[in-house]
Amino acid sequence: MEKEVLLALKGLQFAMDEEGAQALETITPAEYYKKNDSHYIIYDEVTEGFQDTTKNIIKFTGSQMEVTKKGLVNVHMIFEQNKKNMTSYATPFGNILIGIDTDAVKIEEGKDAIKVNVEYSLEANYEHMADCKIEMKIRPREEGFDL
Repeated sequence: MEKEVLLALKGLQFAMDEEGAQALETITPAEYYKKNDSHYIIYDEVTEGFQDTTKNIIKFTGSQMEVTKKGLVNVHMIFEQNKKNMTSYATPFGNILIGIDTDAVKIEEGKDAIKVNVEYSLEANYEHMADCKIEMKIRPREEGFDL
């Protein structure tokens, strides 16, 4: 896979007290590399209303994915299949203790694309907030995505 890639990232949250799902979808340029059987995706994220950006590093291998954010938002989230992990999510508005109870991490590696799907339950301050899914697709930049 090429170093310069496009990352299509889709997140779905199924809140317990609402009908339907809340979806977030973005396509962004990113850098990709593989080291010691681990895949790495690096990209910058802009948050509306703020000048500072957040550097995102996504690492995945086997049945585990890690997301590290540094900048405007700071967090290190670990998604391990059949395991619950706790972390502090630092935002400009304060810190939140979050729990990530991961049901599944699936990685499909093809010649010109990688797909990663993660299913997990999200807690904030020990209270269940939502059941969530993350879908990532990584492809070389010149190939683009069909929208």
